[in-house]
Amino acid sequence: MNNPSSTNEFPMFTMSNRGILLLSGIYTAAWAALFKWFGPQLFSWLSMQIDFETNMPTGFYGIVGIISGIIILLSAFYPISWIYLTAIGLFGKLVSILTFLLLYMPDLEWNKRIAFHLFFNETLCILLVSVMLWKAWQVKKYLKTLPE
Repeated sequence: MNNPSSTNEFPMFTMSNRGILLLSGIYTAAWAALFKWFGPQLFSWLSMQIDFETNMPTGFYGIVGIISGIIILLSAFYPISWIYLTAIGLFGKLVSILTFLLLYMPDLEWNKRIAFHLFFNETLCILLVSVMLWKAWQVKKYLKTLPE
């Protein structure tokens, strides 16, 4: 008897999962580019102060974000074979959020714009990419168990 509950479920990495990686990569690279090329103006906007003077270097944060975004974007093309790219992109996102918290937060006051940046641009993206990495790892592990 063919009972659906008795069959082993195999892990899948669907096209929507690839779409999440693509969007995460594009979103990460776009925000990082804003920090790279418009850093002082962006920090003035984030601080919610008209006369906010900044001399914070934003180049490192922007470059790390752009590289992470491009790596996450590339990993969406072959997420199972290029699982290491997803892991490197996730590591870049972690470096990015730590850089923001350690270098920039002491000079900025907590407000809704910074909360938006940290939640949507960093934390939510890290969670989504982590789930995609976990799914890709499950599929890769399952494929190794199959006979050739």
